[in-house]
Order: sequence, then structure tokens, then C-alpha cells
Amino acid sequence: MTAKFDTRVTALDLGADGGGGEVSEATARYFDKCEEKLGLVPNVLKAYAFDDVKLRAFTDMYNDLMLGASSLSKLEREMIAVAVSSVNHCFYCLTAHGAAVRQYSGDPKLGELMVMNYRVADLTPKQRAMLDFAVKLTEKPAEIVEADRQVLRDAGFSDRDIWDIASVTGFFNMSNRVAAATDMRPNEEYHGMAR
Repeated sequence: MTAKFDTRVTALDLGADGGGGEVSEATARYFDKCEEKLGLVPNVLKAYAFDDVKLRAFTDMYNDLMLGASSLSKLEREMIAVAVSSVNHCFYCLTAHGAAVRQYSGDPKLGELMVMNYRVADLTPKQRAMLDFAVKLTEKPAEIVEADRQVLRDAGFSDRDIWDIASVTGFFNMSNRVAAATDMRPNEEYHGMAR
């Protein structure tokens, strides 16, 4: 059994019927959970819904990196998402994850500063070191050297934390590029969240 769901949130026509598409029963149930917990189905999930395997791979990686066990707080992981997306000018992720920074921090100003330029935000030295590393990894990955990892250690991050910082950074670089290539549009709801 399949359910009908509008997946036209990108410039690509990937839906089975040319406008929306059929989603599997499992995907429909997952979307129902999103509606229940978030009040919406993120458009990125709709974009991936044309292929259950791709949707599952995306959500499994996202859920592990952003919601799974880590010494990095959810706010810190969202801050990485926004700093990386700012470098890449990813409208989708800046909108969606800027809203998450506002929500987790309880500070609308921080969310806006993170979107525009994290360097002017009131951050701890540890958070600044984390974001500086994420931005360098985004802009100049071939130039990451031991001294960059040592800066993170000196700021108080463990080697496992460095792995997590790098993984979140890598995931959002990939996501930003897919969003740019497909002209993925954020849900309208994100613009007004946590303001």
C-alpha cells in the first residue's frame, strides 16, 4: 500500500506521477510521526521520499549525527550545521538549522548571528574553536593538519569529539550541495520558528 504525498520541493521531477508521487506505507508512517513531533514534514525528507532506500540512508545518518549520543550538545551540532551552511550559502539549511539554533539556544539573536557570521556571535572559546575547525574543513579540507586537531584538544574536545565535529561538518557539506543542485526549498514554517 502506498500513500500520496507532495514531493515537489525541488526543481527536479522525481515523483512517480510527475507532481507528487507515491510514497510507501513505511514512509507515510514516518511522515505522520514527523507531523506529530515537529508539526511538519521537513521538505528535505519529502525531497528524498522518491526512494525509500535513499530516504532511510539520509535519515539514519542525520539522526545519528544530530540526535545520537555525543559529547557535543544538540545546539553545538546545529551551530556547526549553520556555520557550514553559511559558508556554502545553503538557503535550505540556513533557514531550517537557523531555526534550530534559535530553538535550542532560546536566543533569536544568536540564531541570526550564526546565519550571518558566527564570528560576531557571543560564543565560548570552545565553541569558536569548533566552528573555526568546521569552516576550515569546509573551505580548505586539504589544509587540515595536526595543529588544527590540537587546537580542538586544547579547547577541551576529545578525539571522539573531533570525529563528531568532522562528521557533522561533512554531512552538511554533502547536504548543502544536494540542496543547491536541486534548488531545495525550506518549509515556510521555519522562517517564523523560535522568534
